[in-house]
Amino acid sequence: MINPNHRHHRAVITALAVSLPFAFLVPAGVSSAAAPDQDAAAPSLAGHLDLGAADQPETRTVTTLAPGLTRTVITRGTPNADFSWTAEVALPSTSPDPDAPASALSTQAQAQKVADKLKAAGVTARVEHVQSPQLADAGGDLGYRVRVGQFGTKADGAAVVDQIKAAGYKSSVIYTGWDGDAGTSEDDHGPWNLQVLTIDPKEFKGDLTSSFGPNLEDRETTSQLSAAAGALAAVNAGFFTMDPAAGAPGDPAGAAVHDGKVLSEPVGDRPSLVLDKNGTSIQRLHWHGAVTTPGSAELPLDGVDRVPGLIRNCGGTDDTPTNLPLHDFTCTDADEIVSFTPEFGPATPAGAGLEVILDAQGTVTAVNHSRGTAVPVGGQTVQAIGADVDKLAALAVPGKKLKVDADLLTGNGEPLKTAPSTDVVNGGPFLVQDGQVNVTAKRDGMVRSNDSNSFFYGWVHKRNPRTFAGVDAQGRTLLVTADGRQTASLGLSLSEEARVAKSLGMVNAMNLDGGGSTTMVQGSQVMNSPSDATGERPVGDALVVLPAPKP
Repeated sequence: MINPNHRHHRAVITALAVSLPFAFLVPAGVSSAAAPDQDAAAPSLAGHLDLGAADQPETRTVTTLAPGLTRTVITRGTPNADFSWTAEVALPSTSPDPDAPASALSTQAQAQKVADKLKAAGVTARVEHVQSPQLADAGGDLGYRVRVGQFGTKADGAAVVDQIKAAGYKSSVIYTGWDGDAGTSEDDHGPWNLQVLTIDPKEFKGDLTSSFGPNLEDRETTSQLSAAAGALAAVNAGFFTMDPAAGAPGDPAGAAVHDGKVLSEPVGDRPSLVLDKNGTSIQRLHWHGAVTTPGSAELPLDGVDRVPGLIRNCGGTDDTPTNLPLHDFTCTDADEIVSFTPEFGPATPAGAGLEVILDAQGTVTAVNHSRGTAVPVGGQTVQAIGADVDKLAALAVPGKKLKVDADLLTGNGEPLKTAPSTDVVNGGPFLVQDGQVNVTAKRDGMVRSNDSNSFFYGWVHKRNPRTFAGVDAQGRTLLVTADGRQTASLGLSLSEEARVAKSLGMVNAMNLDGGGSTTMVQGSQVMNSPSDATGERPVGDALVVLPAPKP
């Protein structure tokens, strides 16, 4: 259940001056009958999504949720008879490390070696060269994969998986329509299913906000967050921690600001979606954190509201193995100082180390020689581990002031100006920047140099459910979901996602959390088809659209 005193946060939407023309989202291609709450009189839109073959049928149905707020359902393409289920073989690593995991991709020589061994065992395999569309800083030749068979259903491949296992290899049955390389063909037919929330600041009198529920460390579904906020609509928002081994589940894995208060540090300088009274923008934010007392040298503050020593998606300072962003990876740091706000949860993470308790005026009220306590209302705590324990202990004197600075810096090095109406959610990579496709996958941590491109292959190159956000030339905010991992909804590669964002008119756009998190909600009802077998996934936070206040 959601606490009725849940936290939802407001950011007033106003116009943002940008360039490039954009037409309203309206039915295009093949029209469908409108339901009673749908705008059947909307004018038609010339053009279509930049997705698959240009001549594919496309239908857009617009529902007006409030003046200046619409939800548009877009269906594009038709089932492609060329797609099938196939068994993809996990290839042994070419690394000298005997414990290196198997990979979806390898060198041509290694892939052919595996195919030959399978053939000798009576399994006919094919070797396929995988080339990915070139992005701003990644893509191109990814390597070679080995596949076996073509099946009408996933279940039909089970016997072949057993044969491959008997030959000494693991495999899984996947649908070829989810291959990102298919999107480069003019013969690609889809189908795709997308939904778009369009918020026009000139007409909409409500607010676009973010909501994380009762606290940061617990997860709720997007529909729960929407219902608790009394929202007109919502989509899932930023990346978050899922595994307790990686930190506190639900904690943002990247920048977060709610009601003007910084609750999580950024991952490197990944793009963040910034909502404030001046409108919606996408900015690369940096981190500066410090702990000081009058007359003392400052101690670096490594983060806010996360388990010390565990940095999900990396991108901090003195992290192992890297200070650069590294997506879906948990870096470590044995020596850290992390502050905690009341928003984190009922109690801070417990363990060895030091914890300093501060009241609302920043006065040290207690110094605990182990971690784990309740954060005082209006106050905060500061935890230290490793070599930083003695450093913090030297500053923290009961009855004295301790200043904690947690700042997000803009590109010019100035602190991000926040107000009670300011919210920030994390994401990445960039998709469209200043009207041009600009997918910064490597810069934002979606490329790994030590896994034979397999992470890039699965996360960037292949089609997945996606959620993304952006601003068009008229200053409107667009929140988009694309279903995936289904035969009736193929999903989008990152390259396709960027092209779709631009074809929807976005002049600046960024990727948000996707996969099983991708959810579009109207009121409290889920309107899309989430991909997890268990249904709608609990998430860390959501973007919720609140109605105009009653007079």
